[in-house]
Amino acid sequence: MDDTRWLSAAELEVWRTFVTMFGALGEHMDRQLQRDSAMPYTYYEILVVLSHAPDRALRMSELAGLRGSSRSRLSHAVARLEAQGWVERRECPTDKRGSIAVLTDAGFAALEAAAPGHVTTVREAVFDRLTPEQVRALGAISAAILDGIDPDKSLPGCRELG
Repeated sequence: MDDTRWLSAAELEVWRTFVTMFGALGEHMDRQLQRDSAMPYTYYEILVVLSHAPDRALRMSELAGLRGSSRSRLSHAVARLEAQGWVERRECPTDKRGSIAVLTDAGFAALEAAAPGHVTTVREAVFDRLTPEQVRALGAISAAILDGIDPDKSLPGCRELG
């Protein structure tokens, strides 16, 4: 017996539009950051997370969790950021098997330089196209979806929207 709850035609249309928009938006953000700051969006987001951490440092495992990334993918990205001089890895003082990613002053400066262009792109691509009511709805919808896929609230993001 098939218990699958198939999407209705309207739900499928919304889903396909969402998937297309989500992919295109990520690519749009990545192109802007690559063009203007010579960094991929993924690296920008790692720098952002580290910039908000106490002492601009996080255990690699925690950083991977906050980014929703595998440890091996994050390790590769951090190696590239180290080569740029934007992040350095240090031994974890409480666990010799673990390491800590630290945002350097050069990394913070790169983030500060990239932020204005990125924020402008976000504003133009998202917020300038929405009414205040749509912005509130987008926040509430995003929080509801995050609550469903991340009930432990391990990923960053405000869930008190709506």
